[in-house]
Amino acid sequence: MLTLILKLTVSFFAVMNPIGNIPIFISLTSGYSRKEKHRTARKAAIISFIILTVFLLLGNLIFSFFGITIHAFRVAGGILIFGIAYNLLHAKTSKAQSLHHQEQKEAELKDDISITPLALPIIAGPGTIASVMAHTSSHSLKNLGSVFISYTLVLAATFIFFYYSASIIAKLGENGLNVISRLMGLILAVMAIQMIAEGAYGLFLHLK
Repeated sequence: MLTLILKLTVSFFAVMNPIGNIPIFISLTSGYSRKEKHRTARKAAIISFIILTVFLLLGNLIFSFFGITIHAFRVAGGILIFGIAYNLLHAKTSKAQSLHHQEQKEAELKDDISITPLALPIIAGPGTIASVMAHTSSHSLKNLGSVFISYTLVLAATFIFFYYSASIIAKLGENGLNVISRLMGLILAVMAIQMIAEGAYGLFLHLK
């Protein structure tokens, strides 16, 4: 179980990319007091936790309602996650997890940015939700527990990174953040290919 938790934690860390999201957090909370930044980081992490837990518990019901197989979702999720990985490898922010210029302007004018855009789509974005749902095919408590523990650990790490965002970005600098993003992108790309391969294999077996 520890091996599975470690594997999933690395996967969720790469998808959520908490370190790469530090500049976005700093930009959106520009002008906030330290207390307001800490409160925003905490609330965004809690809301993201709720969103992912809902998909963890109701993922199979959603599949059944829409007639979706886990294999098809793995392929679609893998393609989506590979897109995020591709952008990370080039030190770019994925469009699935980033804000359009107008959205960022609107977010900066809002009093509370913890729900949107921080929790959704930046932290608990499409790639993260796809990862959670792709690993809920098994009804075993061991599998569900591993997924739950893994994304909870990454959300805790995200909160810590946001909490100390100013100090981290001052020490790492832009180049340091780019190196980390590329490393996360490489790991994520391999995991995306594995997810697509498993999904395609399951689909072909299903069609026989």
